[in-house]
Amino acid sequence: MTTTFASTRIVTEDVDRLTAFYEHVTGVTATRPTPVFAEIRTAAGTLAISSNQLTNRLYGADVVRPGANHSAFLEFQVADADAEFARLSELEFVQEPTTMPWGNRSVLLRDPDGNLVNLFTTP
Repeated sequence: MTTTFASTRIVTEDVDRLTAFYEHVTGVTATRPTPVFAEIRTAAGTLAISSNQLTNRLYGADVVRPGANHSAFLEFQVADADAEFARLSELEFVQEPTTMPWGNRSVLLRDPDGNLVNLFTTP
């Protein structure tokens, strides 16, 4: 069997707000096939954003709870973590640019639903 990682999906109560946030952070315009679903497509994979009403209808009530995840990071490799920190200065950051023990330069913030987002540069 061949497996290809295709996407990560975030379920939210406000698709427009979360889509606008990730468009701003990534600089990528989302594809919006319906008002309740968006995709931020990059060469490395896709970030899918869908409404909790849609997810509940498709998979059952309370399969997911928007904003309840406190154990995962969404990570985006960027050319310069410090430059991204400056560019996104209006956002609230969890951690300013820091060099990690493994050499990556990283800046950490939360999206509007509270999910952790790591913007990092490799050495």
